[in-house]
Amino acid sequence: MKDPFLAEFAFQTRAIHSHQEPDPTTGAVITPLYQTSTFEQEDAGVHKGFDYTRSGNPTVAALEGCLASLECGKHGYAFASGMGALTTLSLALFQPGDHILVGDDVYGGTFRFFTKVFQRFGVEASFVNMTDPQAVASAIRPETKMIYLETPTNPLLKLVDIEAFVALARKHNLLTCIDNTFASPYLQNPLTMGVDIVLHSTTKYIGGHSDVVGGALILRDDSLHDVIKFHQNSLGATPDPFASWLTLRGLKTLGVRMRAHCENAMMLAQALEAHPAVENVVYPGLPSHPQHELAKKQMKSGFGGMIAVRVKGGEAEARRFMQHLKIFTLAESLGGVESLVEHPGRMTHLSVDPAVKVALGITDNLLRLSVGIEDGADLLADINQALAAVYSTAQVR
Repeated sequence: MKDPFLAEFAFQTRAIHSHQEPDPTTGAVITPLYQTSTFEQEDAGVHKGFDYTRSGNPTVAALEGCLASLECGKHGYAFASGMGALTTLSLALFQPGDHILVGDDVYGGTFRFFTKVFQRFGVEASFVNMTDPQAVASAIRPETKMIYLETPTNPLLKLVDIEAFVALARKHNLLTCIDNTFASPYLQNPLTMGVDIVLHSTTKYIGGHSDVVGGALILRDDSLHDVIKFHQNSLGATPDPFASWLTLRGLKTLGVRMRAHCENAMMLAQALEAHPAVENVVYPGLPSHPQHELAKKQMKSGFGGMIAVRVKGGEAEARRFMQHLKIFTLAESLGGVESLVEHPGRMTHLSVDPAVKVALGITDNLLRLSVGIEDGADLLADINQALAAVYSTAQVR
């Protein structure tokens, strides 16, 4: 295939073919699983491009190349988890005394890393409402090195104007990094809007089957390649070949899966918004979302499979609703073919300070739905029966 980094081929074609040519030795159509820790050398230091799997492996390299192609980037790097990707990025780019601006509504594990782990190394993170560019501009210091954000955010699905933040960062000579996990490269390509680095938990939509954990970094250009590659090898948070093979297999169907996720999520969001037992629904595809127009501009192929919903009442009603669901599974994570429900306050964002959760709107009645690709009518029926089991007609009038 010609240069896979160019948009010469459509997304779904690149997902199946980029960096996945038939094996030259056997003709195998699917990239082989090179389940080996080491590689033969013809002479000391003379090899065929690989010497030790932590430093590089053909299966891992195929995944990294395909991810770079789908994100329209120059270089891709695979990791054993999304947190492994974030840790490697942070240790590669920052030193004591540096300052990072982080979205105030980020994944709980990201919040925990910056506040409980990385600050011990002398790097300070300030958490700012990224929907307010002026607030971000006011928080920039001489020692600030990066703006790190999610869009849509986890769990409240706030959107950030990517192009505006790139302009702000360039004005102050700052790096930009976006966690693109919720959107996936099918819906959004921040690198094409000028972002320097994209991060993924490939565990989610990219793997897509809830059977493998992984992470990735993708760079827009060559400027950070050497330092990221050095730290990827030195820190060792790299994936094993089988995990990479599974992720690459999932990646092949990302486009078709995302279309189904988006279709089901839109249908459920509209139904939930009209339900009398629901306080409010947050979904970028709904006109009621405060940044709906921005979503239409940035999320080129749909609005994703994630919904935030507040049921009427408090934590007790929210938990009873989850317990009555039959198809939706009560579990952390997201982006798999199966539908999941979780309580952010008690699960993914448990490590966030209670006062901060209140300020952000992570309330006791907030639930996060990861809408899968099951039959949409079945999912809607499951939602309706669970709500009916918790709320009587009299309660929701």
